[in-house]
Amino acid sequence: MHSENPNNVQPVAAQGTIKKTHLSQNQYTISLLHEALRVGMLNDKEVYDIQSQLMLILKGLLGRYTQGESSSLSSDTAEGIFASVLYAVDAYTLQFDDPKEAVTYLKTVKVTSIYEQGVKLVQQCFKETEQLFKKINTNKLDVAVEAYNVTIEESIPVFLRKYGIIFDAHNTMASIDYPLAIDDMGLQGVFYLKQYLTHLMMETAFCRLFNQEDLQQILINYGKICRFDYRIELFNIFRLIFNNAVFSILSGGNANQLRISENQYKQLKSLFTQSNDSQMHSIIYKAIDQLRYDLDINESKMKNYLEQCGIDLIQTIINAVNHNNLHTVVMMEKEWKPKSIETAFKAADRMSDNRFQFLTEKIMGCKNVMGKVEMIRDHFHSLHDYTDMLNTNCLFANEYEALFRTFGDIELAILVKMVFYEEFRDDADLSSTVLKEKKAESEWKDQFIAFITNMDMERKRTIEKYVGDIDYEEINFY
Repeated sequence: MHSENPNNVQPVAAQGTIKKTHLSQNQYTISLLHEALRVGMLNDKEVYDIQSQLMLILKGLLGRYTQGESSSLSSDTAEGIFASVLYAVDAYTLQFDDPKEAVTYLKTVKVTSIYEQGVKLVQQCFKETEQLFKKINTNKLDVAVEAYNVTIEESIPVFLRKYGIIFDAHNTMASIDYPLAIDDMGLQGVFYLKQYLTHLMMETAFCRLFNQEDLQQILINYGKICRFDYRIELFNIFRLIFNNAVFSILSGGNANQLRISENQYKQLKSLFTQSNDSQMHSIIYKAIDQLRYDLDINESKMKNYLEQCGIDLIQTIINAVNHNNLHTVVMMEKEWKPKSIETAFKAADRMSDNRFQFLTEKIMGCKNVMGKVEMIRDHFHSLHDYTDMLNTNCLFANEYEALFRTFGDIELAILVKMVFYEEFRDDADLSSTVLKEKKAESEWKDQFIAFITNMDMERKRTIEKYVGDIDYEEINFY
């Protein structure tokens, strides 16, 4: 926002009220200047003066960044540094509860001073974020959920290592995949990460109030009920635990009890189907109050967090009842039939990197199709090694079919469960057109899709039966 003539001061209209809905969470100060100009708290000259001071700060930083060679700087980099300047200024102006006070401060105090104080706030937030991370890293849950572990062990350390307070303060600097129950993704930079870690710490603390074996069983049940591998899916652990704790109370169990019996499930189904929306709200919030009391949760932020999650839980239950899929929300304890699957793929038989490289090079050098197939069948036994070998593209065209023909029904079923992971979650079968039309990301999968879809119907049905019997917990897919 630039004024054409800063010396042409327009008469100030009667001041209106700044509307907070017109203010942007990101680039707050710029939106504040726009709004203050609109309502008459600032005139063109005052806005121009504030903008000029911001540009002087930017000019100084560009010189620091390029060590005096700012003429060689790309426009994208310059815009990024300016966004970092505004991030620090926003850090200070956002402190004021009343936007009018922030406008007055911008009018009467040098913007350089505001910027410097904002940088100090960002630095302080960064230190607090580091301390939060140390606590979370020490007390993280012992679960095999990949997104949860990667976020804590890899993504957040990357952010903390790369974060630039002066030149890149507005960037989040990391790919954080693990979803929270409540997450304000409108925030940026270190203020986002602090909020993320604050919520993650509350969620982790809550989950630690329960028996960890019961927690693990909930995850296993969740994967089996939803027909996916919970270890690689993106979902929030806290929500599962919170929901089942509430369900336990509503069905006569204890607050710290996560396991829901079949009888308890029937009670819940009857309760929910007979309740209207208003009654549902009352039922859930009474249970949350009981949950907080029984688990001795007195910290105000945690109490508010549980109440906000209660809003989502109410809507989730209503939707589940309306669509007759309450069983996907209430993690009921089940006796899963043990699977007696015997397969040639053995997870423990994974070979060393050197041997793997030696064999794949030998396979590629072999000119005889059956010679290649025999070499693979003789030396590869781990599913992990098989998929790694197939991804090296050491086979060509009809050689894939020759290899697949040597696999038994169970081995093919395992590969089906891998290649058509998403499709079988949605109740597809081997005759579905969606399987034939699937576009794979690798040559071997394209060849496998063609092989399976061209198979005779009787064998397809046999393989489908095994697909249903294979348990993700028993097969090391990755």
